[in-house]
Amino acid sequence: MALAEELAEISRLVEGDDVETTLGRFVRRLVATVPDCDEAVMVVGDDKSFELATRHPACATPTQSSAESLPESLPESLAESPAADVRPTEFDRELTRLDGPMRDVLVHGEPHRITDTDERWPNFTAAMVATGHRSCLLLPVRTRGEGAGFVLLSTQPDAFADASYDVALLFALHAGAAFDNVQLFHDSRSLIDQLLVALETRAVIGQAQGLLMHRYGLNRQVAFEVLKRGSQNNNVKLRDLATTLVQAHETGSLMKTLTEHGLAIG
Repeated sequence: MALAEELAEISRLVEGDDVETTLGRFVRRLVATVPDCDEAVMVVGDDKSFELATRHPACATPTQSSAESLPESLPESLAESPAADVRPTEFDRELTRLDGPMRDVLVHGEPHRITDTDERWPNFTAAMVATGHRSCLLLPVRTRGEGAGFVLLSTQPDAFADASYDVALLFALHAGAAFDNVQLFHDSRSLIDQLLVALETRAVIGQAQGLLMHRYGLNRQVAFEVLKRGSQNNNVKLRDLATTLVQAHETGSLMKTLTEHGLAIG
């Protein structure tokens, strides 16, 4: 029951949450909850590129050999992550290789458990061991859109078996639902914002049409054509021109503004 309650709590959307913030909560709780998990990383991407989105705790100090070949700057997603305050390691690079084990996770939805003796991806295994870890669990986070996956790391050999795997899998399933919910929430908010802008635009254009109809005795269609011509001739958006006319009417300078914009008739 405690685990179910915890999953429900971290899955709950909070006003202002974005995808990284929401999944960051899961990454932190993975480390706190899954037995032997010392570090967790979220990787996102498609069949063209992978990137590290968030991790907990902050990157371990790179070994001397890996530090000498590190790039000068972090990927943008890591640079914005509050947990990522050190430069990426060679293992970070292995996580984002298109021919590494993360491809199976992000593109094909296949999990992998990798130990320090695994020979399937020797460069990946060597980079993992260089960070001081001996076990790694790669789990797909199933979403409707962009591919995502959890990377769990442990300093213990043969970690993430049996119960540990089941707990991590539950986190991945809930994270996928949370990922989709955040995307849906923000898509809905974006659509609402667009609709509000459209309604406001329609209202101010209608007000400007009314001013032209009243001053020059035009019908609604002709008044709209006058506004559209003024927008084109002055190289301004129709909404901006309409707003200018409405504001000019409110300040008693409508006729002057009409003349300045070539809209005065007669």
